[in-house]
Amino acid sequence: MSTTSPSATSASTTPVIILLALAAFASASAFRICDPLLPVLATEFGVRTAQASNAVTFFSIAYGVMQFFYGPVGDRYGKFRVLSIATLGCAFGSLVIAVAPTLEMVVIGRFIAGATAAGIVPLSMAWIGDNVAYEQRQATLARFLLGSISGLAAGQLLGGVFADTIGWRWAFVAMALVYLIVGSLLISKRHLVPEKLAPRGQGRNLLAPLKQVGAIPWAREVIITVFLEGALVFGPLAFVPAYLHEYLGIAVSWAGVIGGLFAVGALMYALRANQLIGFFGERRLALFGGSILALAYSTYWFAGSWHWAVLASILSGFGYYLLHAVLQTNATQMAPAVRGTAVSLFASFLFLGQSVGVTAAALLVDVAGLGAVFPVGILTIPVLALVFAWRLRKRHVFLASQV
Repeated sequence: MSTTSPSATSASTTPVIILLALAAFASASAFRICDPLLPVLATEFGVRTAQASNAVTFFSIAYGVMQFFYGPVGDRYGKFRVLSIATLGCAFGSLVIAVAPTLEMVVIGRFIAGATAAGIVPLSMAWIGDNVAYEQRQATLARFLLGSISGLAAGQLLGGVFADTIGWRWAFVAMALVYLIVGSLLISKRHLVPEKLAPRGQGRNLLAPLKQVGAIPWAREVIITVFLEGALVFGPLAFVPAYLHEYLGIAVSWAGVIGGLFAVGALMYALRANQLIGFFGERRLALFGGSILALAYSTYWFAGSWHWAVLASILSGFGYYLLHAVLQTNATQMAPAVRGTAVSLFASFLFLGQSVGVTAAALLVDVAGLGAVFPVGILTIPVLALVFAWRLRKRHVFLASQV
């Protein structure tokens, strides 16, 4: 395949970015679709909410673990080719969930869905890193993010609406159709898209790229930070629809819609990404992101009506992407020689963090109730953002001294 340089191809990547954004839409939809369904699954299968949350946890575990596979394989055989096949394969997991007779089968289907969806967003980001010049990359990533952001909202909306109408299983039938359509479009373009492959000798050893990324101190810092971010942000967020349903008496479908307004805040970031970064800089964006997330969780916790929950959802999306986009941009450049592996490891630890966060939050919910998840985020996320901003400043000083 072609190994055309980023600067030469960046002007012609728009049609491919649209396809990648559609794939990211499907992947993000699958991630959030179970959030509003937790009380429904608990009722249907006669289990506690904590047990039903395995449908979220096992998706995240599979997504995270499979990054150790997709990153090196994408570097070796082509990122676009691998993510195209993975997208088409995602339909199977959704169909398993749609016909599952037990919660255990739902969890197995979610594990399959997470294992296949794992190849989409990280390899898309890595492909962008390979084919778009660095000075244009932030804007391109922001456009790509529109797909995943829309998917976050659509996933919660699909789950809630189908649960309150023709049944939650049809939400996964719809997901299977989306995957089939998007996957077919990607497959049809696989021979027309430029690929940057790892050197042949390096590609034979799939562990070598993992070791190469792990040997870079800054890569380790970014990966550890995104793990903690995933746990502290998405642990509480997974229980927002259930909290709104139980404490404010909101219907499951509307609780899903309100939780999905996370995407509105994220969209606010994506549409103004260049201006925000240019005006504030990376370190201040990270600090503001942590502070706004803490404010969002405080608003959820003290909300006396759905109006405040709407505001909290928008703030949570905006604050998360202020912080996460800084981490994400650093991830695309922390190991350029094995970019697919580096970004996949980044995504792996993000989703492993999410699985740990959801599991820990579920245990806390069983002991102290749904509202107990919010103080954890209020106290810890600003500290994480502060530490990362400090380390980022030290790195900028170090890089400046090397010039």
